[in-house]
Amino acid sequence: MHNNIIETIRTTVFEYSRNNLWKEPIIEIISAKNEKIKLLKKITSSEHLTPFEILPDAKSIISFFIPFQDNIVNSNTNGTFASEEWVLAYINTNDLIKKINDDIEILMNKNGYKTGKIPATHNFNTETLMSNWSHRHIAFIANMGTFGLNNMLITNNGCCGRFGSIIINFELKKYNEKKEIKEKCLHKLNRTCKICQKKCFVNAYENNDFNRYKCYEQCLKNVEYYKHIGYADICGKCLVGLPCSTKEPLAL
Repeated sequence: MHNNIIETIRTTVFEYSRNNLWKEPIIEIISAKNEKIKLLKKITSSEHLTPFEILPDAKSIISFFIPFQDNIVNSNTNGTFASEEWVLAYINTNDLIKKINDDIEILMNKNGYKTGKIPATHNFNTETLMSNWSHRHIAFIANMGTFGLNNMLITNNGCCGRFGSIIINFELKKYNEKKEIKEKCLHKLNRTCKICQKKCFVNAYENNDFNRYKCYEQCLKNVEYYKHIGYADICGKCLVGLPCSTKEPLAL
């Protein structure tokens, strides 16, 4: 079943590809009983759900990262609004994540199992702007990467892309929970860089404290600007033009 799930995700990304938007997905699996998940109610939000609140008999969580191609990332380096390429990648990747989860659900149902699906985005409290399920933190627990100063998870393929996850009530025993992962943020390693915070022209990272309301205000400006394309409450300026945008910075 493990190999079938991995192949389903990779095949869906390949078949769904539009204008070559994505690189090969990164996929990791953890146990629904992973003790670190319990900490998310304190680390992120008290409203953060446990796997068992989504799927009572949860056994495993499949976490995946879909990296954007370099040309998508590079397109968003200039200007105050997100680039059209970045907006389209965001919208199409959210659709792709839904398709991945639907395909995994079909696979599991055929074999007599169930899934707990979580939207790719817009599952947050509109007052606190905190999510009730953080795909990035699940990926972090799955040892997929470490967090940068911009609160983005830096993977082996950088931080530009979209994270997804799905819960299943099947015991996948190939868990990625004991692997030691090295710090990938240059500033946390040696107090250099900080480019991501400098790239934020609305100063949402002033004094190293992230002001999510300033950030979201800019994201909503992009919503209005690109309403003719679709709903894209994003910005992404603090993700692009960085040593960690498309690769692990130590690999440079």
